[in-house]
Amino acid sequence: MRIRAARLSDAGAIAKVHVDSWRTTYKNIFPDEFLENLSYQSREELWISIIPQGIVFVAENDEGQIVGFSSGGKERSGDYKEYQGELSSIYILKEFQGQGIGKALVKSVIKELGKSGMNTMLVFVLADNNSTLFYEAMGGKVIDKIEVEIAGKKLYELVYGWDTIDTLNGQE
Repeated sequence: MRIRAARLSDAGAIAKVHVDSWRTTYKNIFPDEFLENLSYQSREELWISIIPQGIVFVAENDEGQIVGFSSGGKERSGDYKEYQGELSSIYILKEFQGQGIGKALVKSVIKELGKSGMNTMLVFVLADNNSTLFYEAMGGKVIDKIEVEIAGKKLYELVYGWDTIDTLNGQE
């Protein structure tokens, strides 16, 4: 497995992982119709706009296929002034989960946040998502719970925070 900075030419492959991951990760959270209507093309357009200006990493398998990605940057909501950075997304194809790829992708974002002078971070995670255990195992602490509406459904997001990303950088 190889982790590297994303290139603009990766946008289509990232979009495929993004949509396919949503369809497996959120299967019992969002209506099937909503998940079926997710578009590779609209996600590709989104990533074409994000990659040049953001922190985006991809995970490639031994055949060079992109099987996961992560992105981050400055904290976007403005509601958590004590947290400078944000892990804005991380998705890994279901068959590649549980192999340490997620941790490597998070650490790549953290390293870039650190280079930008950011030493705290947060991430927003749907409370019904099993990945909450991943963030807890990486030392994230729940600092807030907010209500959101996605696909016409009211859900809760947990906000995990890290008071220092230095400890994450050193994790093996």
